[in-house]
Amino acid sequence: MNPAVTGQQYGQPSAVADTAPFRPVALDAFPAAVEEFLADPGTAPVPVPVEGRTDLLPALTAANKLYNTTRTPQPLDVGVVLGADELPDGVALLARPLARRWVTEEKLGDGTGFHHRHPGTLLIVGSYDRLNLSPVRALLLAGHRGRERALTLLSGRDGISVAWHVAKQYACPDADVEALGLFTDTDRPPHLPGMRVFDDRDFERADIQAEILGTRWRSVVFQGHGKDDSVNLGEFTICGLNPAVPAVPGLLGPRCAYGLPCYKPEDKLVPLHRVEAVEVVLSACNSGPLADLALYDPKYQLLLNALDGPARTVVSAVSVHDSDRPENVAWMRAALTGADSVDTLNASLTGSHPYPAFMRFGMPGDPDRTPAAPGPSDHRPDPLVLTTGRRLTALLASGLLPERHPLRARLTKLARKVDLWVARPTHQADQSPDEITSSLAADLQSLDHAIAEQVSRHPEDEIMNYPAHFGDRSSLDPRVGQVTCHCGRPAQEFTRRGLLPHVLDTTCAVCMRCGDVTFRVPDAPELLAFAADEVEQGGVLEVRASLTASRTGPVRLGLFVPTYLREDTVAEPATVKVKGTGRQPQDVHFRVRFAAATAPQAYYFTVFAVQDLAVSTARRHFGVVPRRT
Repeated sequence: MNPAVTGQQYGQPSAVADTAPFRPVALDAFPAAVEEFLADPGTAPVPVPVEGRTDLLPALTAANKLYNTTRTPQPLDVGVVLGADELPDGVALLARPLARRWVTEEKLGDGTGFHHRHPGTLLIVGSYDRLNLSPVRALLLAGHRGRERALTLLSGRDGISVAWHVAKQYACPDADVEALGLFTDTDRPPHLPGMRVFDDRDFERADIQAEILGTRWRSVVFQGHGKDDSVNLGEFTICGLNPAVPAVPGLLGPRCAYGLPCYKPEDKLVPLHRVEAVEVVLSACNSGPLADLALYDPKYQLLLNALDGPARTVVSAVSVHDSDRPENVAWMRAALTGADSVDTLNASLTGSHPYPAFMRFGMPGDPDRTPAAPGPSDHRPDPLVLTTGRRLTALLASGLLPERHPLRARLTKLARKVDLWVARPTHQADQSPDEITSSLAADLQSLDHAIAEQVSRHPEDEIMNYPAHFGDRSSLDPRVGQVTCHCGRPAQEFTRRGLLPHVLDTTCAVCMRCGDVTFRVPDAPELLAFAADEVEQGGVLEVRASLTASRTGPVRLGLFVPTYLREDTVAEPATVKVKGTGRQPQDVHFRVRFAAATAPQAYYFTVFAVQDLAVSTARRHFGVVPRRT
């Protein structure tokens, strides 16, 4: 063992200790050693009292290889020491440079309103048994969604551990400590360049224990199910037990506390305090509960075991959370750029629950040098994805389309993709929002074209019966609007509200002269059709369709006449694609050519528009009159 950390001469630094970031000192020599260090923090080693905690000596040995220099970190705005009288003399002095302003514990109260009285980032220093629901809960909630109120904790299982954790904040990692790792038993995330990723498949074929303990990590995540004493990685287990620490009589412990074998193979346990990492992220529910919410005796707790080890920063979950693929991808991207893990993970989870899931044990990086974490995310996909999903559900589940409808297979395929896009574990993880939008746009354009062609060939297709099909399964909304029909007369516009989740609302405009002239579903294009009231046999009817697209993007349009007129007419063009401008009316022109022998009488034509799987229609009456000679 390195003579600097044998524990035999705590007050006498050796030549090795002078070149190492940390040196053990006797408890009574600690205050003077702190003053000596703070007088020259760039060159003097950081003193660590280890009397009564010689189990920390291996962690000092590992830390002296993991870190190579010392520096004073960027201070936070406000600092509070909990239970100062219970900590070794010198701890508060060592922590002093870590905050610009210090206030007494009494001013903290229950945490409610503290940030209003003392604005800024907050540092709390104190042993674990002081980190209770009151005041920490109020402080965590107040700092949620805002770095300006962020909470940082420096703690440990006892006063010596607190001193050790404070001391580690002054250490700088060795330049060759670059490894970034993610070990997950609940996900199979993508492997980003520069990131070592291990999932359940690797747990079956690799020695994960050797992989973890044989690497010096810049930052490493352990994600899996467990309790506050363990994280499961297949048959391997991240273990919170510190065998050198005495148990607390009367407190609950895991199986091993009662002489029973571990619930996992003991030769595959990974003692967390032996993991050589600058930052350890415990991405498991309740991996770092508050002291009065803990399930097990502190002897077995993951958080405290990690703080006993060489890690400068420990990120743990204060409660349950929905961390999954989005958080893993967000963390990997953040780690590769040096962004803060806690800010990143909590921002990613803001769309899942209204509370911060992760706590930071260790000083954050310099805000002027550390890349900003991504902003809060609600994990809601592009509204077009949701609109498409609702329309697909209506088309496929309402009974509108028969099982052998020619478009059903393609609609079903797109429905599967949309389901994956809105599922939180994959949304904005495997594909970026831009990639999802691009893929969806391509699918919608192709299907809109297919729908338009299908309707043009066969206007009686089942998809065109949606107003009656959905309307029969709806109730009338009592609110009625007044609009102008394309014939110039007043009309009423009303909506039928679907009674079942897979029934879309339908909006209809009715004119006493023209009847039900327009139909559409929510957020579908609006149409009006204008033409002369009469056309001669053998003549041409000029039609102007007024289109108001719901969003900017391609719209397919077409025109058809009733079955009994089709042999005598030709519509030009049969279908056309235009670029709709969201909420801005634009004209699209058609011509209907009539045979010379067309019977004179009243007829109608229908203009239809297809955008994003929604079909809108406008029907216009006209008459064919004898050809004038």
